[in-house]
Amino acid sequence: MRGPGDQRRRGGGRGAQAAAAAVEAREAAAAAFYDMDQAQKFIDGRVTVFEDLDAAAAAPVRREFAGLSESADAASVAYISVLDAHDLDDRDRSPAEYDAARRAFIASTERLQQITRNLNGFAERLAPRMARLEAALDQLPPRLSAARAAVGAADAAVTAASDAGMDASEPEAELARARQVLAQLGSKGLGGLGLDGAIRKAEEVREIAERAREAAAELPQLAQKVRNSLASVRTRADAAANRVGLVQEAMRVLVRGYSQACWQDLKGAPESIEAAVTRARERLNEASAHIARTEWKDAQRALTAARTELNAADRRAGQVTGRVEELKAVAADPARPAESARFAVRDAQRLAMAQPGGAAPQHARVLDALVGRLEDAPKRLTGAHPDYWAYLQELESIKTAAGDVVARIRSERAQG
Repeated sequence: MRGPGDQRRRGGGRGAQAAAAAVEAREAAAAAFYDMDQAQKFIDGRVTVFEDLDAAAAAPVRREFAGLSESADAASVAYISVLDAHDLDDRDRSPAEYDAARRAFIASTERLQQITRNLNGFAERLAPRMARLEAALDQLPPRLSAARAAVGAADAAVTAASDAGMDASEPEAELARARQVLAQLGSKGLGGLGLDGAIRKAEEVREIAERAREAAAELPQLAQKVRNSLASVRTRADAAANRVGLVQEAMRVLVRGYSQACWQDLKGAPESIEAAVTRARERLNEASAHIARTEWKDAQRALTAARTELNAADRRAGQVTGRVEELKAVAADPARPAESARFAVRDAQRLAMAQPGGAAPQHARVLDALVGRLEDAPKRLTGAHPDYWAYLQELESIKTAAGDVVARIRSERAQG
């Protein structure tokens, strides 16, 4: 039993009331601390998710939360200090001490509740952005599924091509690259790529794998295409070689019948055609060797090089035989090519005169000069062996200049 002195220290009924109020305040503070702690942990988790989905956008969010979290940590320390300072389990306390504890717990509660409100407000502002990101996150699984399916299809195509004896090294290298990128997406979280980065990588994997699959699937077709092309290009090489005799005959016609100026630029054409055919056949032999080793891409490149050589040979042969035809035509009727040039000049003159106020001085000067050149052009055809080629080139130059005048006039109209 306690004596009368103890009753005075505790204040009787008033002391019991003060103790109950202090305990109630302590429980409210504990509840406030729990609410704040839960809010802080929840938001920290949401910010971490945000960082994983979009690190750049999450950086300022993390900084803002760090400030709130620092305030929460300080409030937690203060609450624990109040709890340690006011041990309400010790019954030997005066009403004044209970009242001081109550006030301390109330102050701590208010601080904890304010920080919780701040945290909840932050969470409310963050929620719409997180909702948008998480909605976008729904796009990732189907993209990943499509990427994995594409890798699987590519693997099957590459295996089939290899089993058929094809050189599938190139599509196999592409497939390895697709797998390497896919491995990044299989790492923890989003592999540090962020949501947009992960979606882009998934799409990249799908595209690379599809290219690998298509390349592997095309190998059997490519093999047949290359074999057919080899036969076709060999036929072209034989035809080009056979044209050498025709080109030599055409050169003899040029040399015997026309001035040197008419064929000087074609000198050595038969030899250059023969050399091109020789190089083409070398490339064809390379293609045959690649085909024997099932190196279809290399064979295709060799065939392309052979075609390039034969294109040059054909172009050179056409220049020689075409020159003979052109010179024969102009020798038979020198006025005919001049008429074509004259028509081009007249067309430019009509367009110039149709301008408001007549032809512009700069255009009139050019056109007058072209008329003069037209009149002088036939003067080039003198002597026993006229320079017909220079005559044709001059007429072509006049036609080109007249066309330039037309283009300038139309451009000026469009700008005006």
